[in-house]
Amino acid sequence: MDQNFDGKTFNEARDGERLGKQLETVKKTMLDGQWHTLQELSEIARASVAAVSARVRDLRKAKFGGYNVERLYVRKGLWMYRIAPSAGSVAA
Repeated sequence: MDQNFDGKTFNEARDGERLGKQLETVKKTMLDGQWHTLQELSEIARASVAAVSARVRDLRKAKFGGYNVERLYVRKGLWMYRIAPSAGSVAA
């Protein structure tokens, strides 16, 4: 997987390893097919909610796997996210 992050303020030497670790942690967690809040992912990845939200968006990009990230409205602005189980897999 190409972990070539981008953006106006991105600096590979400063940010590359940190963002890569965040992405891998969020991806590994979400590949369980279960629903997760950004707060939960934030605690697991030891990153801010804003950073985790960005990593969830990254997972949708082709260069980061092009995953089908689903979202589910819970209540009062609370959403949950998961990577959709692939076709042919058995959801728990």
